[in-house]
Amino acid sequence: TTGGGSATPQIPSSNAELVSWLGDSTPRVILLDRIFDFTGTMATAQGCKPWTCSPHPQVALSGPGWSNILCLSSRPNAAKIEITYDKAGPAPIKVGSHKTLLGKGSAGGIKGKGLRIARSQNIIIQTPRTDQLNPRIVWGGDAITIDGGSNIWVDHNRIQNIGRQMLVTGYGAAKNTTFSNNMLYGVGYFATCNGRHYWVALFTGASDEITFALNYSCGECSGRGPHVGGTSGYTQKVHVYNNYYVSVQGHALDPEEGSNILAEGNYMDSVTTPILPVAGSVFYPLTSQDSASCNSVLHRACMANMAVNSGKIDVGSTAHLSAFARPAVQDAQILAASAVPAYVQANARLGVVN
Repeated sequence: TTGGGSATPQIPSSNAELVSWLGDSTPRVILLDRIFDFTGTMATAQGCKPWTCSPHPQVALSGPGWSNILCLSSRPNAAKIEITYDKAGPAPIKVGSHKTLLGKGSAGGIKGKGLRIARSQNIIIQTPRTDQLNPRIVWGGDAITIDGGSNIWVDHNRIQNIGRQMLVTGYGAAKNTTFSNNMLYGVGYFATCNGRHYWVALFTGASDEITFALNYSCGECSGRGPHVGGTSGYTQKVHVYNNYYVSVQGHALDPEEGSNILAEGNYMDSVTTPILPVAGSVFYPLTSQDSASCNSVLHRACMANMAVNSGKIDVGSTAHLSAFARPAVQDAQILAASAVPAYVQANARLGVVN
């Protein structure tokens, strides 16, 4: 994945120029030297109040153009309300092929809008900050969406205060995609009545192939770190390694139908439910004996995971390890779980590229 390659880096002069450059067909290296603020255009829509706990529960948009799952199906008795929201959040910026979006040190970022990759390829999104996508409102905006695409690298970003998903794949397959060294931070508005953001990452593409590695995922969240699968007939292969989960009052890994997850060298600290009851296929080795069972498929031992002050962990099964018999997994350089907290805290943040 080369992104804009050797194209001369350019700094957009305005929000409009940033949107134009990201969406066109020209290979580009786009440098963000400041926060590009898209907030400030407000609208009203019908919604509901699914959660009534305090102090900062989320509300949900509904009606034409919005999902009615929460307001009509999941919480049919929820109070109906009128919601004021920022129109930038649900209208992400389209990202075309052969783009590098690079934050300058820790200064660059986008406020109020997310990014959407749909059937594009060869994209690098590295070191910008994404913030303030209607954090009070479910369906108020996703930070980074991939709905069909390949060779995509999302690295060293800081994502927080998001209305729904920080990272999400749509029904189109996300191929050869890596999320690495990102800071996913969850204190703020919530859907679980515990002061922690729930909607971290959702991977549901028709045939996703994703590496999810070396992320702070999630700091003080409550779920979906990531959620994988859930659509009949679809399959996802996700290699989850060397991530640092801290103070998760809920679940970290959320496998559902169609999911294939290999988890290695992750470190969980104070995670209430490390893995929800397995509906998909997960292998989460904890001992040297567990790790050795990878040799026949990966030609190496898996790296064992660690958990402290955390709930019960289901190791899962090696039955679907064959899904990971590929060089990207077999040759991966994986840290021992004990080294993960120090490494991730030093590297999974803005302004650090190594």
